Amino acid sequence: MIKLFTAWYMRKFSDPNAVTLVVILLCLFLFIAMFSSLLMPVFVAIAIAFLLDLPVNKLTRIHAVNRTTATVAVVITFIGFSLVGLLGLMPIIWKQSSNLLQEVPNMITQGKGFLLTLPEKYPDIIQAAQIETFINLVNDKLLEWGEVALKASLNSISDLVALMVYLILVPLMVFFFLKDKQDLVGYLTSFLPKERRMATQVGREMNQQILNYIRGKVIEILIVGAMSTVAFIFLDLNYAVLLGVLVGLSVLVPYVGATVVTIPVCLVALFQFGLTSEFGYVMLAYGIIQALDGNVIVPLLFSEAVNLHPVTIIIAVIFFGGLWGFWGVFFAIPLATLVKAVVSAWPSANEEELEASS
Repeated sequence: MIKLFTAWYMRKFSDPNAVTLVVILLCLFLFIAMFSSLLMPVFVAIAIAFLLDLPVNKLTRIHAVNRTTATVAVVITFIGFSLVGLLGLMPIIWKQSSNLLQEVPNMITQGKGFLLTLPEKYPDIIQAAQIETFINLVNDKLLEWGEVALKASLNSISDLVALMVYLILVPLMVFFFLKDKQDLVGYLTSFLPKERRMATQVGREMNQQILNYIRGKVIEILIVGAMSTVAFIFLDLNYAVLLGVLVGLSVLVPYVGATVVTIPVCLVALFQFGLTSEFGYVMLAYGIIQALDGNVIVPLLFSEAVNLHPVTIIIAVIFFGGLWGFWGVFFAIPLATLVKAVVSAWPSANEEELEASS
């Protein structure tokens, strides 16, 4: 057994480039695991910098503008569009969220009334005791959620202060990440060993993958959110903007997000229209949007991404989301692609070394 392990170790780790890659990945993993909560604004700034790097590069190449001027123009434009979007959407979302929260007790009352009629309609299938048990269980869960919401509201002041700090720090970091990109990358690579061919290979691949992923996700959120909002407004669904934004944001979590956001869309439509044709139209439109997203939008936007099996994506979402929360979920697919890139590069790198030596 020891000889077998030794032979495997010598075969896989005899290349110094492989050892360098493993050390880099372990250091990054430990660093992020230990300081992920403190580095949240840095992650946000890096994600935005990846998104804005492409227009900055195009300005510098096509219009012969120096990188500092291009960075200033792109960052100011991005902040302007973000402020217009937030100031336009936030009041509507806030108002609709407040109205929905006020209507929740009435919806719960209607739901209880409907459930209590089921034993009379279907006495052979549903018993009154079962309905009472289910209602008590729902009441207990609502109390738990209410306590969680109360604790969150008590912590909202400190969160608001942190948010104000982030709104200042993040744009500054984005600006310097874009402006001094080459200098920062060169400074970081100066600490790495010279034997880093595999790490460079994987890094270049992941740089392109993350760039495509972030850009594609932002476009997907905007398209799906806009389509959902327009469809809900056309069908006269209450809280159309709020639900449209939720549907757009649901694409951040593959498969799981679409399943979760179906619940509020279905409940709002059901309590507003009942089991009528209008309810069917809402669910049909929602189903069409989800089908277009999965079969048209995603293949077009992520055609350059490495193909991953749905089971792999779900496992990545669960694993990295459990480790790093929202950002683990957001970067689950690139991280899964990183693992795949490392596994794919490992034997090929060893084969190249063998061919070079022969």
